Amino acid sequence: MLGTSGTLGTLGTLGTLGTLGTLGDIGGIEDIWGHWGHWGDIGDIGDIGDIGDIWGHWGHWGDIGTLGTLGTLGGDIGGHLGTLGTLGTLVLPCPGLAFDSWDLEFYTRLFQKVGRNPTSVELFDLAQSNSEHSRHWFFRGHLTIDGTPVPGSLLRSLMDTQSCSNPNGLIAFCDNSSAIRGVSVSALWPQDPTRPSPFQRRTSVRHVALTAETHNFPTAVAPFSGATTGTGGRIRDVQCTGRGAHVIAGTAGYCFGNLLIPGYEQPWEDPQAPYPSAFARPLEVAIGASDGASDYGNKFGEPLLAGFARSFGQVLPGGQRREWIKPIMFSGGIGALEDEHVRKEPPEPGMLVVKLGGPVYRIGVGGGAASSIQVQGDNEAERDLGAVQRGDPEMEQKLNRVLRGSIESGAKNPVSSIHDQGAGGNGNVLKEISEPAGAVIYASRFQLGDPTLSILELWGAEYQESNALLVRPEALPRLRLLAERERCPMSVVGTVTGDGRIVLVDDREAPVPEGGSHEGLPTPVNLELEWVLGKMPQKEFALSLAPLPRRPLSLPPGLSVPMALERLLRLPAVASKRYLTSKVDRSVTGLVAQQQCVGPLHTPLADVAVVALSHFGDTGAATAIGEQPIKGLLDPGAGARLALTEALTNLVFARVTHLKDVKCSGNWMWGSKVGAEGGALVAACQALVALLRRLGVAVDGGKDSLSMAARVGSDTVMAPGALVISAYAVCPDVTATVTPDLKCPHGRGSLLWVQLSPGQHRLGGSALAQVFSQLGDACPDLDEPGNLESAFNVTQQLLEERVLTAGHDVSDGGMLGCLLEMAFAGNCGVTVTVPAPPPGVTPLALLFAEEPGLLLEVPPAAAVPVCRRYQDAGVTCVPIGHSGPYGPRAMVTVAVGGQEVLAEPVGDLRALWEQTSFQLERLQAAPACVEQEEQDLPTRWGPEYHVTFDPDYVAPVARKLPGPRVAVLREEGSNGDREMAAALAMAGFQVWDVTTQDLCSDAASLDGFRGLVFVGGFSYADVLGSAKGWAASLLFQAGPRQRLQRFRNRPETFSLGVCNGCQLMALLGWVSPPGDPCPWAGRGANAGANANANAGADHGTAGSGPWLRMFHNAMEWCLRWPDGEK
Repeated sequence: MLGTSGTLGTLGTLGTLGTLGTLGDIGGIEDIWGHWGHWGDIGDIGDIGDIGDIWGHWGHWGDIGTLGTLGTLGGDIGGHLGTLGTLGTLVLPCPGLAFDSWDLEFYTRLFQKVGRNPTSVELFDLAQSNSEHSRHWFFRGHLTIDGTPVPGSLLRSLMDTQSCSNPNGLIAFCDNSSAIRGVSVSALWPQDPTRPSPFQRRTSVRHVALTAETHNFPTAVAPFSGATTGTGGRIRDVQCTGRGAHVIAGTAGYCFGNLLIPGYEQPWEDPQAPYPSAFARPLEVAIGASDGASDYGNKFGEPLLAGFARSFGQVLPGGQRREWIKPIMFSGGIGALEDEHVRKEPPEPGMLVVKLGGPVYRIGVGGGAASSIQVQGDNEAERDLGAVQRGDPEMEQKLNRVLRGSIESGAKNPVSSIHDQGAGGNGNVLKEISEPAGAVIYASRFQLGDPTLSILELWGAEYQESNALLVRPEALPRLRLLAERERCPMSVVGTVTGDGRIVLVDDREAPVPEGGSHEGLPTPVNLELEWVLGKMPQKEFALSLAPLPRRPLSLPPGLSVPMALERLLRLPAVASKRYLTSKVDRSVTGLVAQQQCVGPLHTPLADVAVVALSHFGDTGAATAIGEQPIKGLLDPGAGARLALTEALTNLVFARVTHLKDVKCSGNWMWGSKVGAEGGALVAACQALVALLRRLGVAVDGGKDSLSMAARVGSDTVMAPGALVISAYAVCPDVTATVTPDLKCPHGRGSLLWVQLSPGQHRLGGSALAQVFSQLGDACPDLDEPGNLESAFNVTQQLLEERVLTAGHDVSDGGMLGCLLEMAFAGNCGVTVTVPAPPPGVTPLALLFAEEPGLLLEVPPAAAVPVCRRYQDAGVTCVPIGHSGPYGPRAMVTVAVGGQEVLAEPVGDLRALWEQTSFQLERLQAAPACVEQEEQDLPTRWGPEYHVTFDPDYVAPVARKLPGPRVAVLREEGSNGDREMAAALAMAGFQVWDVTTQDLCSDAASLDGFRGLVFVGGFSYADVLGSAKGWAASLLFQAGPRQRLQRFRNRPETFSLGVCNGCQLMALLGWVSPPGDPCPWAGRGANAGANANANAGADHGTAGSGPWLRMFHNAMEWCLRWPDGEK
């Protein structure tokens, strides 16, 4: 026991502390703590007097006892507080706490009112789960601009747009995703998802869900892990909608600073610009973040179908540096929701609180608060790294299968309510799911991945792949069967009480039995939910309006169009995104109707992503993205309007039900929520709301990240304020989509330019200005919203009538950039003549201004009628030339006012456009392979397709006979089973869902099956090599090994392996020649383990057998490698 201590001197590094007895009064303390090691248990501490700066660097958080009354606090403190007395400057930065003065005052009054000491766990909990990241204080807050109150809140103004739109919204601002009313579809459902069973066709009403997130802070610290967990968290948002939803497809976007690729530095990039050591450099972000998002989606089995990539770094006229030092990692996702599972059931006393997914690890401690720190870089680097989560897509896949089995249990769905675990960890998700009823949670019942975890870490760590569920006791056995079949960890951690409190019982030393009492045990958390999740008071923000200084754009004298293109086509926002699409799966699920790559050369250019809601119909959903942050630097309102305009002019090329059925998610990434930056954010939001109301489009969800500023030395570098709009709608016909690649119908197509802001040619914020290190002054805008509405409606009519052969929106790169992209994708030439510009407007402004609009290709006979349709609707539409001829040496010829300004082969211009992508590809794939691709692409012709059979023909005898029974076998991580099952069902087979676990547990036999299909995907995440874990599970156990051998020995059976399944068959020895059990063991040319998702054609010999002929036809039509990573 220690007695009263006087002033303590500075302590050095502390090791592990043992249990301390009661401390007496401690006098004034100066700077006492150095670097902390592992905290042991500390007993009660008496009164503490004035404290200076006491906390240095924290290590492992242990269990801390109750502190006595604290006097006046000076400096920074962390840890377990006693009764709060008079507070001085209290920042609580360790580890990752980010309380501001409002928080401190609010919680001080709260605990004074409660009359007890807050615990360290409660304080940490509050810092995470009530951070800006989690609670969106700014958008809910009371704002003033230059002393004038802003009416209502920004969030309320966004929510109110629902009243101006069609009433097709089902979920808005109240769940993990938003949802709109869908359609009736027929889909495959297993007869009993708890055991091996046949698939059956079932008709149900399936709605469309969408969510969008950002994971910016983690990606700045650790690009790969930040992006993997951003993708994984967003996937869980989709699956946790209602009482469970189907994940279908994802989108991704990246904003980063100047790339400064070694040996490929560009004139607009400053090689002397400093970057903070604690954050990844922009080049690392561009590659590492896209690797992370791609890797996670590939292994989980979610195709990535749309996105964006943008770089910016510039010192503005006022001397302020703006750059994405803290990057944007955007992840969106679209899913489907069964009508019977739209609404979560409210918590009721007696419901069980269940954690489903991965065990607890010391991962992501303090992430919610760390990401909310106003200027990133003010935290310690090691603490920032500790706040980054780590992803496990294999676990997420197992988690998803349990939820899909729950959904497909129909009326027997055991899930009453579900939320995903994200910021704040258990402390946040368990409060949310039990609100307002309350729950008691037992620490001993969590499955731990690390037995040394403290109670604070158990409660606050943001470990991934974990969801919280409410389950009625009678439904628990079914959930347990599903979890066991999918080998997914599940723990019943508590019970809903109904008393309105969240109580965490620390019973690790003496576990409380089922139904037992926890009286006398420590309760590190014991809070009224109303205190922390109820109607909390608004925060107040005093803002101002101060537009950035402007300087007119000054381009070099004599700048020609080819010279301008030499720079512009290399800018990441304009250049090819092939380095992104080459490593992502864009076909898994079998529901993809439109992905990014289009045209004969598989060029990544599509404007809109389209998915089907079932394998057996043409109805589906479309989503498209819009963002224009650089123009927002000049005019925040214009930037917001153009973001929405871009989203809609992308979405317009998919057939949707109605413009007023379109809903949007809005994601706001802003440098600051105070001062002039906060004022610019308000201006952008108000402009967006006004345009939404005018068009009848509504926002139904979104997120914000309002700390997009980074400390660079002594300077603060803010990112450009960015608004990303994700628009989505139901597609009545997914086949009515138009792509940007020019088709040259009958050898020649007519080109039309639809102008939404006719007569305007503003270059401010354009790609042309950026590549000459300028911003400009006047930026493009949507001057007349009616033009957008009318153009959208006319284009939709033309889609329905199948008149358009190609279409693309005018955006980054202007009209000429848009035209060239269409030619690149179509691998054809164009001949274009545009009228001379009006006085004062240069040909460069005419061609490169990014005023909103559309470029269309139609058959020549349709050119005049189509132009008239737009003109009759009040929209300017002018013919500008024609497409064709076809081939890489075809010429791109552009004239302005009769004077030729560009004449180059399309292959040469495309090579320039692809150059930045290939530079990045060299840093993420085998350089020799990249070199070969780069040399070959400029001269490449498209493949020719020949189909030697009628795909719709089914032999009459096959219609009369019962289909052979086929088992679709899957393993942990497999993700190609449902599309395979659908294909087999379409071919007339009786298809069964069988897992390796079924074979290993004697739940399934193969004796009754004629066919056995090993499906694709990442079994065991390929951690031991492709399919090796799967093969081991089948070969090293007598039961499954004997069942497989007996099946193979029967003469009437057949087997098929795709992707991972083919690799498995080789390891089993089923497809190898004698003496060569694994002919593909070497990785071969793909040494980079990169994705290989490309298309082409095979013109080899068909072979004589029926299976060989079938596979030849399939490859002839579209040779696609389903291996996401080889």
